[in-house]
Amino acid sequence: MPGLRLEIITPERVVHQDDVDMVIAPGSEGYLGILPHHAPLLTALGHGELRVKKGGTETSLAVFGGFMDIGPDHVVVLTDAAEHAEEIDEQRAEAARARAKAALEAGPVGVDEQRARAELSRAITRLRVSERRRRRP
Repeated sequence: MPGLRLEIITPERVVHQDDVDMVIAPGSEGYLGILPHHAPLLTALGHGELRVKKGGTETSLAVFGGFMDIGPDHVVVLTDAAEHAEEIDEQRAEAARARAKAALEAGPVGVDEQRARAELSRAITRLRVSERRRRRP
């Protein structure tokens, strides 16, 4: 079966570039599974885990918004930020989660609620992706 050419690109770097069998991505309205010969599609991405299947292995990345361009033989992800599960510092993500929760619990005085919620979402995504990597055999 011919594969998909996957490119995951942030403003800073090309995070992932490979021929893969399947991509499962967090669309803005839910997760999408992309196989070769997929119908052309341009969609917004949400925060979440992007899973890449190739052969018998699965790789996870945390992605944080952006867009995905899908064609019959390619998937291009343009995202604000992306991290391989192995790159995630769990202690740093846990500290960020605690800070964001504390800021939200402190109330509206001096807190940019939208920013605190975004930071909380990013920290939770990182922790979930990292935890999933640890649970895999």
